[in-house]
Amino acid sequence: MPEVSSDPGRTIVLGERELAIGFRLIGLKDVIDVTPENAAAEFGKAMSSGEFSLVLASQSIRPRLTENQRQEADASLKPLVVFVPTPTGEFEVESIAALAKRVLGVSLVIPG
Repeated sequence: MPEVSSDPGRTIVLGERELAIGFRLIGLKDVIDVTPENAAAEFGKAMSSGEFSLVLASQSIRPRLTENQRQEADASLKPLVVFVPTPTGEFEVESIAALAKRVLGVSLVIPG
């Protein structure tokens, strides 16, 4: 049986200035302003630190990640990686069914 930890871990936010300010205003302390130039490096640090159980990353940085980083984000459960829409501009919303399939490996679609 897997060991259950009572430590919920921490949450980190990686995003552009506007997103970072919003999360700081609600009290999160681990918030990193990222630019297109440092997005992949900051994401790598967050993933490899072992300190976080949840990585909230702006959807705008996903294309800036390496292919390996994108695959790691899609497969990771600890930390769980969730890409959130950017405060401005275009965004792509991941459906609940797609999120469940990616994170849990369970399809919510009932064959008809």
